Amino acid sequence: MMTTEIFAALAIFALVSSITPGPNNLMLMTSGINFGLRRTAPHMLGVAGGFTVMIILIGLGIMQVIEAVPGSMTFITILSGLYLLYMAWKIATTDTSLARDYAATAKSKPFTFLQAALFQWVNPKAWTMALTAISAYAPKSQGWIGVLMVAAVFGAINLPATGTWAVMGAKMRRFFGDPVRLKTFNIIAAILLVASLYPMVAGLLAK
Repeated sequence: MMTTEIFAALAIFALVSSITPGPNNLMLMTSGINFGLRRTAPHMLGVAGGFTVMIILIGLGIMQVIEAVPGSMTFITILSGLYLLYMAWKIATTDTSLARDYAATAKSKPFTFLQAALFQWVNPKAWTMALTAISAYAPKSQGWIGVLMVAAVFGAINLPATGTWAVMGAKMRRFFGDPVRLKTFNIIAAILLVASLYPMVAGLLAK
């Protein structure tokens, strides 16, 4: 069984890794600013739910497959990077001409629950978090029970941690009602999203 010390360490790791800047949090804050908290809620829930399922599936077998197939992690990393570049472009080119008319932004749709859940599989930070969590806090001796315990801790912590970014974005929504300010923010957010790929690129070049 998981000791109190290991549980505390896992909870701290889950909080720190979930609340620090990364693709999910940058996109949630951007969505909060562009669409408001209510329309961003499915995105928030999709991140938390999708990542929890990701941990379970990785812990129950995907991790072993990755370790057994040479080059599979490199392929996943490159695919993730290309998709994040696409998402950065989408954010930077979001139509902000009708920023004051919040209802008019409906044609620029936020992530759905399913889209946010599936995004975890092309999110380099999510892969790093999940693989680290399973390796460090769910040893093979604990079997599937250990995997579920790790997933449960992340499930409980990830939603409020990542949701904080969406709330911050929604709070800043009025300030970014000006189209120029919103466009500037979206471009900055896109640049930061691309910058978040640096550790991944550095890791590939180091191999």
